[in-house]
Amino acid sequence: MQQLSPDSLLAAVRDWVLIESPTQDAAAVNRVADHATGLLAALGARIERIPGEDGLGDILIGRIPGESEGPGILLLGHMDTVHPVGTLAGPLPFRIEGDRAYGPGIYDMKGGNAIAMSALAHLHATGRRPHLPVTVMMIPDEEAGSPFSRAHIEAEARRHQLVFVVEPSGEGGKLTIARHGIARYHMTTTGLPAHAGAYHAKGRSAIREMARQVLAIEAMTDYSRTIVLNVGTISGGTHENMVPIHCEACIYVLVPTGEAEAEVRAALMALRPVDPDVRLDIRPGLFRPPYVKTPAIQALYDHASSLARELGFAIAGERVAGGGSDGNFTGALGVPTLDGLGVIGDGPHTHHEYLEISCLVPRTQLLVRLFETAGA
Repeated sequence: MQQLSPDSLLAAVRDWVLIESPTQDAAAVNRVADHATGLLAALGARIERIPGEDGLGDILIGRIPGESEGPGILLLGHMDTVHPVGTLAGPLPFRIEGDRAYGPGIYDMKGGNAIAMSALAHLHATGRRPHLPVTVMMIPDEEAGSPFSRAHIEAEARRHQLVFVVEPSGEGGKLTIARHGIARYHMTTTGLPAHAGAYHAKGRSAIREMARQVLAIEAMTDYSRTIVLNVGTISGGTHENMVPIHCEACIYVLVPTGEAEAEVRAALMALRPVDPDVRLDIRPGLFRPPYVKTPAIQALYDHASSLARELGFAIAGERVAGGGSDGNFTGALGVPTLDGLGVIGDGPHTHHEYLEISCLVPRTQLLVRLFETAGA
């Protein structure tokens, strides 16, 4: 990409968005991987592809040489979205309204992937290279917590000096310098069935027990400490005239530190049924560990902010993000991680998801300069 213009960058974004890729549709996600493979191959990258497991798409890796050798930059992006195939033809078509471009995954995070690839393509087209080697790693299952990809992400991060994550920029253009941890727990209650009319008193309701537990769990939320517990999904019962024998729920937990996560885990695992005739089981699920700002992350942020000023714009500031990303894994390992380098916009995971077209050129220019100068 010789010239970085709003039109050329928006066209690059559109190419990503028009390939719908819900996490659970491996073939759809792999179509995005095929698109990204073509972009990376055109830059002379060495391509690796790790076949997906458990019905998930592939991990795509492209290795681009730098002016220097040794540990380089790991660039993380994810190819999957939460939007099912058909969203483009239905509630969220790709469209432009003023300074906004709409589409499924355009903000989270196909816009970020597109500008990162465009930044690398611009360096290639103008006869330049990144200062450090760059490993582009495209993940197929981030929206599901990266159950397949986590081990591969951590292994790559340990071999690199820095990590850039092109998740969307938050709060109007801030960069992410820390993230809270995200944990999931799965709870089931098992009661005693009975006919709900003739023998109701003989039954023990799994749903009623779950309702009591939901109130206790959500009461553990402490906003002053940024500890949040949300029972996000719940299901149970088989028929309205039967006392329900089974109920299950998924609990989403936000924690600021590892200590807070251990505290919440102990409280959840200590829960006991209110009705002694109902069995209560709870098991931990996926966990994205929290990470905090370090002096090395602060130095990365300060460098990015300085580069932005040289380019004629200002970074909106730094933020600690509540939502998780694959940067949680790399930051928790102690590898300096700068997240939120993607596009500015809003509406992730909704039918009004958009990016601001006016951000495309400056944010891409910032990535160009970061690739040229990081580690120099």
